[in-house]
Amino acid sequence: RYRQMSDYQPSARRPIANIFRRTADSTVRLCVRLGIHPDIVSYASIGAAAGAGICFWQAMHWPWLLLIGSVLCFVRLWFNMLDGMVALAAGKASFKGEIINELPDRISDVLIFVGVAYSGLAHPASGYLAAILALMTAYVGMLGQAVGAQRQFGGLMAKPWRMVVLSIGAVVTMVLLLRADGGAGYPAVPAGGQLSVLDWACVVVVIGCVQTIVVRLAAMVRNLRNQAGGES
Repeated sequence: RYRQMSDYQPSARRPIANIFRRTADSTVRLCVRLGIHPDIVSYASIGAAAGAGICFWQAMHWPWLLLIGSVLCFVRLWFNMLDGMVALAAGKASFKGEIINELPDRISDVLIFVGVAYSGLAHPASGYLAAILALMTAYVGMLGQAVGAQRQFGGLMAKPWRMVVLSIGAVVTMVLLLRADGGAGYPAVPAGGQLSVLDWACVVVVIGCVQTIVVRLAAMVRNLRNQAGGES
């Protein structure tokens, strides 16, 4: 058992699959034993995201960086999960910790998708739109908590799925680059008005984010109406 008592409990916790959470159990115990502060873990997630962004940015020259960048996207997610688990286990959860838990996530989204935008493997607009919609999706989720309608986590394109979609696009792009084959209709490098594989990955992220924003706003409105006794 590594859980310690804490007077403060987070007002909302992101749902995480147990199989993913269990991968961090031993690391949580180690962090508690060594006295590693959860804020350090949060900052480490920015480092992983920055590494992923750099890998995507330079992948035109070294395609294998797309695989490393994809792995770092998941390392980023793992750190995002770990910081909250360490905070609760060490009894260090706090209001300040909630801010530090959220802000690195937003920085990480921007670093990763801006790296895609400047990679030359997608149109810059694709990467920037994905970054903007990722920020909007997170903002709407947090807006629910701000207006008293609960933090919203619904929708298709939450943070983990954004990383999954991007990673699939990155790995497929790497294969195309290593084969020196643009593919049929979906090249590794955008040509003219044609969208590349990474462009399409960003398009899926953008469409998914729009759906997620709508779902979260609808849930927020329902919660507020229920609190008001059905009044619109």
